[in-house]
Amino acid sequence: MNNSNSPIQRHRTVQVRVGGLGVGGDAPVRVQSMTNTDTADIQSTVEQCAELARAGSEMVRITVNNESAADAVPRVRERLDAMGIDVPLIGDFHFNGHRLLSDYPACAETLAKYRINPGNVGRGEKRDSQFATMIEIACRYDRPVRIGVNWGSLDPDLVVRMMDANAKSAEPKEADEVMREAMVESAVSSALRAEELGLPRDHIVLSCKMSGVQDLIAVYRALAARSDHALHLGLTEAGMGSKGIVASTAAVAVLLQEGIGDTIRISLTPAPGESRAREVIVAQEILQTMGLRSFAPMVTACPGCGRTTSTVFQELAESIQDYLRDQMPVWRETYPGVETMQVAVMGCVVNGPGESKQANIGISLPGTGEHPSAPVYVDGRKVTTLKGEGIAERFKQMVDEYVVERYGRG
Repeated sequence: MNNSNSPIQRHRTVQVRVGGLGVGGDAPVRVQSMTNTDTADIQSTVEQCAELARAGSEMVRITVNNESAADAVPRVRERLDAMGIDVPLIGDFHFNGHRLLSDYPACAETLAKYRINPGNVGRGEKRDSQFATMIEIACRYDRPVRIGVNWGSLDPDLVVRMMDANAKSAEPKEADEVMREAMVESAVSSALRAEELGLPRDHIVLSCKMSGVQDLIAVYRALAARSDHALHLGLTEAGMGSKGIVASTAAVAVLLQEGIGDTIRISLTPAPGESRAREVIVAQEILQTMGLRSFAPMVTACPGCGRTTSTVFQELAESIQDYLRDQMPVWRETYPGVETMQVAVMGCVVNGPGESKQANIGISLPGTGEHPSAPVYVDGRKVTTLKGEGIAERFKQMVDEYVVERYGRG
């Protein structure tokens, strides 16, 4: 849901319908993710789509790169529907999308949206005809299209033309500036061509994916100035771990603060064995901490210092945050509004009581040398002091009771 207290004014864009979801216009910023399974492996793809959807991905993009993948798409959809998971599926096409969409009409009809990269739909006359084929199929099935330009696969003919023109200019620009302009030009001109072919304006989403933070910000500012199409944000090839999270957040947050962006994806490289859903959680936390949307109760916790040599508050904070997120699939249906709840788990008397009072429910655990007691505050009022063993479990029980009492009446 939107946060009415957010001071951010969204860049006005045309709303697009993707399955049953609105994207752009007055719709909230949507969270999107992508599988990394072989789509032809139906069971693995279904499992990962379900995992991403349960984590909160509102759309899931899947690779459609060959005949086996295209043939599998309807069966992936059928199995998800049988599981009660209605997340829209987006087909990601490169190089041969025109042929796959033509030869596998069930795939074309099943997908809720197509992603087309204008940099690799073909060269010369083939590019124009193959792009036209994909747009015509989108029109036939009334499907929206994301025209997704990518820094690593930019149309080489366009780049050569713009670089040549720049070289002849009286005041030539730096090469990287010309490349950014080429990104925007590719997206805008491709959208114009799609409209000329009959695709309605409210069926088009644009993106210009870059791997550099400042490049991404500059390109999307230029794109927003030139277009009112819905915009998909994301730093491509963001990287692994903290680097990927920090880089993506730095780029996406600046643009969101300026009102630019209608869907986001955080393209993290997962560590071996790490859940793909991590990118969904990061995207949600960016939107929630900026006050744009609420997805799950948030835990405020202090970083710790010499006053907090005990690990109790750290363990409790982590346990509570994991518990709240794990409960959300059930709570979302049973306790409307619980996603806005604030929980504080603090480690000493300095800021503990104050932060706990500001939360819906908060606990101030004893720091080093402090009296072994933990006051608990509910809606700004001290309600009890927990002592002895089992403080963590008793506080978790109080959180459960608060959820039922506060949000069960919704």
